[in-house]
Amino acid sequence: MQFQRLKLVGFKSFVDAAEVQIESGLTGVVGPNGCGKSNVLESLRWVMGANSAKAMRGQGMDDVIFAGAAGRPPRSHAEVVLTIDNAQKRAPQPFTDSPVLEVSRRLDRGQGAP
Repeated sequence: MQFQRLKLVGFKSFVDAAEVQIESGLTGVVGPNGCGKSNVLESLRWVMGANSAKAMRGQGMDDVIFAGAAGRPPRSHAEVVLTIDNAQKRAPQPFTDSPVLEVSRRLDRGQGAP
């Protein structure tokens, strides 16, 4: 199984939909300070099940939702979708026969733990 794509909507600094293609081999995320590199890694942890707001550099889980900026209102939810290639059928049952898997996680504002 190999990660193929990571889609973020409303997660931290990613107010608009953003997609990261994860190619085979080594994939790097580069950019200047403050562009959201750490947020990409945190979104991957979050969609895989991390529940600690502290691990997401926040006080509560609502902190993973875009909080707003000059001219941009806050989002009401955050969503991350991880696409996984399962062509080799290594996923556990009942997902073994699916060639592509999508794991998603969504949080609506006010529904996260403090």
